[in-house]
Amino acid sequence: MDPEDLRQILEQVRVGTLPVDGAVRLLTRESAAELAYATVDLDRRRRCGFPEVILCSGKTPEWIEGVARRLLDAGQSCLATRVSDEQAVHLASVFPEAEQDRLARTFWLQVGPTSDPVGKVAIITAGTGDLPVAREALVTVRALGSTADLIVDVGVAGLHRLLRQRDRFESADAVVVVAGMDGALPSVVGGLVPCPVFAVPTSIGYGTAFGGLAALLTMLNACSANVAVVNIDAGFKAGYLAALVARRWGEISVRESPGGFDQVDLDRNQR
Repeated sequence: MDPEDLRQILEQVRVGTLPVDGAVRLLTRESAAELAYATVDLDRRRRCGFPEVILCSGKTPEWIEGVARRLLDAGQSCLATRVSDEQAVHLASVFPEAEQDRLARTFWLQVGPTSDPVGKVAIITAGTGDLPVAREALVTVRALGSTADLIVDVGVAGLHRLLRQRDRFESADAVVVVAGMDGALPSVVGGLVPCPVFAVPTSIGYGTAFGGLAALLTMLNACSANVAVVNIDAGFKAGYLAALVARRWGEISVRESPGGFDQVDLDRNQR
């Protein structure tokens, strides 16, 4: 258990909102929950900063509900991705307070009050067909506690559309670029911003796009040095990585000198 969790438990006991027996259960809880169909990692938030995320593909609605309940019982928020229509209906019936984005195919149920967002992520799509993957990234970034701005349909077939939105993404702490077809947009964006760009190839495209393989290979060969690539249609992975960068960068005040980013002020967060 991390010090902040311990402090919150002790504070709740002090003010009387948590009985002593309840505090004992929280302080002695297991790091993993053994279910008949899953081993739920209850220690991941302490180790990695965010609870375990449920990938719903291949799981029954009841399995997903069981894992979600175990996370919630441990006082942890729950994010699930790739939620099917059948799973969404079931989860809505048992967790009506949760937020679901059917375009992104996500489920989000937060425990406790919302904190002020830290860091800014811009999410850019080349085309409208890339929106489901982009929205998966959007939900993930916001769940991890950063601000996310979605910029849609500004691909390389009309670069003036991208340049019109430059003020929305050039000050971001991290950028996610989602593109199918030829996958050229991340390299262009990478040449316009001073932050990491996480490129997401999508399966959108005609026959020789090979279900996103052509875009993946293009992105892996991006000329811009600040471009890194995740798997095909992996909006969650790009959003998670971008939020990690944005949150860390948002905790540090950086002053740009004439020679580049070589003066870092760690007053806000000594590390």
